[in-house]
Amino acid sequence: MLDSTSIKVHQHASGVKKGENESTGRSWGGLTTKVHMVTDGLGNPLHFLLSSGNMSDIRIAQNLLEPFDLSGKWILADKGYDSDKFADWIKVHGGIAVIPSRSSAKLARKIDWAVYKERHLIENLFQKLKNYRRFSTRYEKKALYFHAVVCLACILVWLL
Repeated sequence: MLDSTSIKVHQHASGVKKGENESTGRSWGGLTTKVHMVTDGLGNPLHFLLSSGNMSDIRIAQNLLEPFDLSGKWILADKGYDSDKFADWIKVHGGIAVIPSRSSAKLARKIDWAVYKERHLIENLFQKLKNYRRFSTRYEKKALYFHAVVCLACILVWLL
């Protein structure tokens, strides 16, 4: 499963120098960072990437799945990952895309809705992670430091 969540950047973490990319982007809610995550079938975190909050999910999806062998695996994602190019990439790598089509799609993709319902596990993971205050509000100016916070929160989810 793959999905992302937006993390609000605290005012003390927003003062990075111009030209530096610290995974912050301006969106409707102010400065935000997106955490894009891949989980296993039980909802345990496997891999994540950080991006600016105004970046669309589909732009980072392929990079998120590249470290994995997709042969025979279901790839569950929401409509934010709906792209024929991405679905074809999953199919070429042996995976099965379970991604519903957007309402504006000319040809709707057929998916197994019983399998798609399991996607709630990644949403539950984000709820668990957001219980950690340091994760739910980004206080770090540097993306490297926030990356460490996300790693630590994921370790705690695996242990508990």
